[in-house]
Amino acid sequence: MPTTTLDGHQIHVDDEGFLTDPAEWDEALAASLAAQIGLTLTDEHWPVLRFLRTDFAEKGETATLRRVSTLGGVPVKELFRLFPAKPAKKMAYVAGLPKPRGCV
Repeated sequence: MPTTTLDGHQIHVDDEGFLTDPAEWDEALAASLAAQIGLTLTDEHWPVLRFLRTDFAEKGETATLRRVSTLGGVPVKELFRLFPAKPAKKMAYVAGLPKPRGCV
């Protein structure tokens, strides 16, 4: 399993750079992951990331964009604003979760 080091964190990743062990994630790492894809996290991002983490812990899979919108209470339009161009993939990446099913 590949590993990489990001801002002093050694993390296990898959071929696309998604964390393979969600337990390696913390909020400082989230900021570093976001910077890797050109995002600067704001207070608006954290409810989405926390929802994803909680939902993953309960369901065992990464929530889809629709699930985040419906159950997380964040409109899809807002998710596209916060995580432009492929929001589901970017949200999962920053949250330290596997890529959602159906994402290419």
